[in-house]
Amino acid sequence: MNNAALTIRHKLYDFIRVADNKKLNAIYQLLENEIDQTKQWWDDKAFTAELNHRFQSLENGTDKGYTLDELENSISRLRKKKYE
Repeated sequence: MNNAALTIRHKLYDFIRVADNKKLNAIYQLLENEIDQTKQWWDDKAFTAELNHRFQSLENGTDKGYTLDELENSISRLRKKKYE
């Protein structure tokens, strides 16, 4: 995510956090369809097919996956690279 998008997210979050009910309702009405679509991911046939495919790949061994330790080590390395 680039800095401009991050700045917009923070501004929107701050605005929504203190907005009165009238403004909240107006924002919600504007975005209601998109909000509902993201909440109902299980109705997205392509997305659930991809999840099923990945699960089957892990189950049958064609994708070895990662252990929790491997994941945590990878995250630590990336954090060090970014912040140190």
